[in-house]
Amino acid sequence: MKSMIIKSLVLAVASIAFFSFTNKPGGEGFEIYLNNKVVLQQFGSKMDDIKSLRVDQGSADQLSIKYHHCGRAGKNRTVTVKDSQNKILKEWKYADVKDAYAAMNCNVKDITVLKKQNGALKLYYSSSELPNGRLLALIEVRTGVTTAP
Repeated sequence: MKSMIIKSLVLAVASIAFFSFTNKPGGEGFEIYLNNKVVLQQFGSKMDDIKSLRVDQGSADQLSIKYHHCGRAGKNRTVTVKDSQNKILKEWKYADVKDAYAAMNCNVKDITVLKKQNGALKLYYSSSELPNGRLLALIEVRTGVTTAP
């Protein structure tokens, strides 16, 4: 009887130790939509693989970004377009929300007009949780919308 209790106790301690090292659900990631269609997704270890986002010159499309901080929405959320010298060309600020899947929307036309004056464009996201920001995509102003491989 005594050895059965000891074995059960050892098994319980080993189980607790084993499960304490599992990954927590959630994780950091983002999705970019064009007219409610996903055109780019990055999560976890793929966050540093920067893709290109192609948008149509003069388009009336709506660009939406959903950024996830481990299952929570960020506070003081900002989407920024910068040029190749990291100069801010356009910035949108969004109200705090509780919904981790709340989208940040902007018009593609507001972005494509920036291309006329400034070469390469970069799309950034920042928040209180990510104050230095994260480069989400390189923006290519063209005809049609796809993502680079």
